[in-house]
Amino acid sequence: MNRRNNRLLAYGALVGLSYGLSIRAALEWNPSSRYFPVMSFSFLLLLPFCMGFLSAFIVERKQEQTPWIWVTLGFLPVAGGLLGAAATLLEGWICVAMFAPIALICGSIGGLCGGLVAWWSKNPAFGCIAILPLLVSPWEHTVLGLSETRTVQTSIAIHSSPATVWNAIKSVPPIGPEELRPSWTSRIGFPRPLDATLSKEGVGGIRHARFARGVLFIETVEVWDPCKTLAFSIKAQTADIPSATLDAHVTVGGPYFDTLRGQYVIEPLSNGDVRLHLSSQHRLSTDFNWYARLWTDAVMADIQNSILQVLKQRCEKVD
Repeated sequence: MNRRNNRLLAYGALVGLSYGLSIRAALEWNPSSRYFPVMSFSFLLLLPFCMGFLSAFIVERKQEQTPWIWVTLGFLPVAGGLLGAAATLLEGWICVAMFAPIALICGSIGGLCGGLVAWWSKNPAFGCIAILPLLVSPWEHTVLGLSETRTVQTSIAIHSSPATVWNAIKSVPPIGPEELRPSWTSRIGFPRPLDATLSKEGVGGIRHARFARGVLFIETVEVWDPCKTLAFSIKAQTADIPSATLDAHVTVGGPYFDTLRGQYVIEPLSNGDVRLHLSSQHRLSTDFNWYARLWTDAVMADIQNSILQVLKQRCEKVD
């Protein structure tokens, strides 16, 4: 009996996985489709929900299961889909890492709902839930699409003088890998900072901020207040970023995310040290900003903190 039930559970999970992969494969066949884009509420939330729903619904109709099985059945096809997308390079690890938490939760909720519906009624017509993402996708951007500017602020105390810190921030000599502390953003695939050059001192000066794997930002100095404030606009050289560096869905300067402005502020402290503040502004344009902003804010904060740590080490060696 247990072996038969296990086969039934495997069948249910496979149905949910096949449903999800078939839609993803269709999108790969026509990646420019505006009808059902990958970066949409329908794909990122409703599709995992339906994968979980179908898996649990099919199994519960044939044999009663526990709520824990429903939840697990919702989790498994989504997890399999994520691993499959990464293994076949349909998605990069950056996108998989960002998508996984909300997708797995939605899949599990879908499994619970599918089990409850099948427990209440065995009517196969409830399987039509599978068309829900296709029904919502055509109009969701009109209702849910938002574009907002986010500001991320970080700071660090440095045992050094304002003049030393100023010299360290206006241009940044090459950063060796040994200078960077381990960070979760680098582990999931974000390029590490390399250096920043300055064409001339003063307003209008151009900084070239380079990151690993061909990522370049052109920064135009807008505020130049020596030993106090350095602020600049940022323009990502999107066209020059190799396609293998950042997934199309998280490319800087793309339709969903862009960096806009950066600013350093040197704050003298009463003990003779300084506190260096680094803030940035970025644009976020998705149908699910309420979730995406958690990631973009965290990514920007982690990258900024890595840069601040490098500057702290360098300045304190000088003084």
